[in-house]
Amino acid sequence: MEKVVVLTGGASGIGRGILDEAIARGWRCAVFDLPGSGLEALRTKTEGVLCIGIDITVEADVRAAIEKVMEHFGRIDGVVNCAGIGQNVAIEDTTSAQFLSILNVNVVGSFNVSQAAVGRMEAGAIVNITSVSGMQGNVGRVAYGASKGAANTMTRIMAVELASRGIRVNAIAPGPVETPMTERWHDAVTRQNWVSRVPLGRYGRIEEIAKMTLHLLGEDASYVNGQILAVDGGFSIAGLMQFDS
Repeated sequence: MEKVVVLTGGASGIGRGILDEAIARGWRCAVFDLPGSGLEALRTKTEGVLCIGIDITVEADVRAAIEKVMEHFGRIDGVVNCAGIGQNVAIEDTTSAQFLSILNVNVVGSFNVSQAAVGRMEAGAIVNITSVSGMQGNVGRVAYGASKGAANTMTRIMAVELASRGIRVNAIAPGPVETPMTERWHDAVTRQNWVSRVPLGRYGRIEEIAKMTLHLLGEDASYVNGQILAVDGGFSIAGLMQFDS
């Protein structure tokens, strides 16, 4: 039986890659994303996908959206929290309003969707898309990194609390990935700085994150719970990269 998956942020970037991979496997999907041209384009280009325009930081709207999923598909087997925002700003230039906005989307939004969904799930899996910036001290990521670190901890707590109900919870922490966001954030110098710290010597591809996400949702990962899996080419474990010549 094909799975029914709720995916946030599925209209673009890594979220769209996850959606494409799920569709290719015959899974049925509901996409939660902000109303706008991106979601409308997705609606017209994909058949069988339930597209719901929503702000995931609004708890009541999230609960209503989950009920629409249940009415449409009859069940929920998995959740992927991929929606997120960020910035590359030094500490002294980051305002409290910016900080709170990022925390609200990346942490509270993921919590809202997960909480509403688990009330309707008989079993299944949740995957939170976080970041290596929640594991490492990356410059310019004070708010973004704090939000992703919080999401990692939330993943572990959810994994413990929901295990008895047959719901596994894990996170994928991508390193640098070729996405529209990195195109905006990463100039040539930034890209070189990243690549110099990645043992595999390149940025990741969206499909590499997508395939691992689907793996964690599936039966092959049935004993994987509460893990933060860095899909980062080795960035998070790298020490000395080369000998002096």
